[in-house]
Amino acid sequence: MAEQQGPRPEHGGTELILRVLRVSLHVGFAVLLLVAVVRLLIAASSPVGLGAGLLLSVLLAAVYLAGTLLEKRHAVDPSRFDPSRFALHWLGAVTLLWLLLLLVSSDFAWVAFPLFFLQLHLLPLRWALPAVGASTALLVGSLWFHSRGTGDGGLQLAMVLGPVFGAAFAVVTGLAYRALYLEAESQRVAAEELRRTRAELARSQHEAGVLAERERLAREIHDTLAQGFSSILLMGRSAAKALDAGDRDTVRSRLQTVQDTASANLEEARSFVRGLQPPELEESGLVEALRRLCAKTESEAAARGTSLRCRFELEGTAVELPKAYQATLLRAAQSSLANVWAHARARTAVVTLSFLDAEVTMDIYDDGVGFDPAAVLSVAARPDGSGVGIMSLRERLSAFGGTLDIESAPGEGTVVAVRLPLSEGKAPGA
Repeated sequence: MAEQQGPRPEHGGTELILRVLRVSLHVGFAVLLLVAVVRLLIAASSPVGLGAGLLLSVLLAAVYLAGTLLEKRHAVDPSRFDPSRFALHWLGAVTLLWLLLLLVSSDFAWVAFPLFFLQLHLLPLRWALPAVGASTALLVGSLWFHSRGTGDGGLQLAMVLGPVFGAAFAVVTGLAYRALYLEAESQRVAAEELRRTRAELARSQHEAGVLAERERLAREIHDTLAQGFSSILLMGRSAAKALDAGDRDTVRSRLQTVQDTASANLEEARSFVRGLQPPELEESGLVEALRRLCAKTESEAAARGTSLRCRFELEGTAVELPKAYQATLLRAAQSSLANVWAHARARTAVVTLSFLDAEVTMDIYDDGVGFDPAAVLSVAARPDGSGVGIMSLRERLSAFGGTLDIESAPGEGTVVAVRLPLSEGKAPGA
């Protein structure tokens, strides 16, 4: 149990030094005990003293070995029995057996030096130093006690200086060991904290990535699939009414619109799976995609019996925009025009794409019933998942440093103004 002082330090240069010192301590204890036993066997004066010395030596070796083995097993596998709470009892047993051996023979006096290190390591410093001092005094007393029958029965200088210098060396070395141990322990704690911080950072980044991807998919679904399904639903109802009225041509036209919209939605879903840009942009550029969107909006409005004229206008010289810019502008137009035919009851809608020196802008105008932007924007998304279009569009634009402005009033129509910054007349990454 010579190592029972908190968790094990991390492996490294300092740990290697500590391990060498611990092994040296155990080997030194075993060698000194073995030398004392051999000298006892050679110089024993009585069978009783010899028997007592051998028995106590075996007990001391067994107790010491049991403690070190238990500590080693726990160090290898912390889930095993932890002997640290019995460390002081173990040290007391080892010290008591050593004191009894001192009564048998002075040859066991030198086992005190490994015990000094154990006391310095296992005991708090305020207790360790007095313990070392008391052990040194007992060691000196034992040497004097066993020298009484010799010609030099008095207390000699060597009997004092040897143990005192040995104890002083043990204290200095033990304090150095303690400093190394505390440094290694500090490094271990720092390394564990770093690993824990890295794990928490990786987990938070993963959660943030999952949330961002979920929000991205929600925006894509709202601006594409949800709008398409809404159109399919309206066309289906219109086809049912035309069927009841016996208007086969209108039914056929509505069903064709349903097929076209479903086909477009299928392509959108496949693009989500592949992680690609909108299918409209794969076929052509942004300008043509916006032209087709206006034509599609107008035809769908006519299919529902709504008189809506939707046109596209281009101002300035078009420049090549990044795919992300193109997708954002197309989604903004899709979302805005969907709101026009769903809520505005407008007769005219105009999508204007303008390329300026420092930015690209897109304005979606309609002459519909208008609304109070402050009242609408203050309302959160509805439980059915609708009502997130404007919020979704703002999030799309803010990712690129863009802005969204809405100008409207009841009875005065609406203008949705989208701004995306350019750099020196060219979008970043174009």
